[in-house]
Amino acid sequence: MKRVIPARRRTAAHAVYVVPEDAEQAHLIRWARLAQPTYPELARLFHIPNGGHRNKIVAAKLVGQGVRPGVPDLCLPVPRETFHGLWIEMKSMTGRTSPEQRDWLAFLAAQGYATAVCKGWDAARETIISYLEGRFIQ
Repeated sequence: MKRVIPARRRTAAHAVYVVPEDAEQAHLIRWARLAQPTYPELARLFHIPNGGHRNKIVAAKLVGQGVRPGVPDLCLPVPRETFHGLWIEMKSMTGRTSPEQRDWLAFLAAQGYATAVCKGWDAARETIISYLEGRFIQ
């Protein structure tokens, strides 16, 4: 597996393509649909469309409808062990959480939810499986 070097440290000799966060998340959702026979709870996994670039009119409408910066990307509202549900912040392999995202994740964890920051769809898949099988550690 190639080592991913953050963009600010890349040189032409080290350039590595990083799959964008939205593509990683789309891979995860495809896996979740295919894995529903094994984990039927995955039918309840949903995306919070907070991120992305929008024009000012659409952005203003969404804020008026309750969009809040930093809310994690995915929610699985299925209780397991001592948790009320699972919230996941998806990141590309080089992505970082914002202060607003860290604040939301801390708040949700304090409310009894499992939370995770997952770099890539495979990490998110492993997190979801461990959560559904009762092996998740906060």
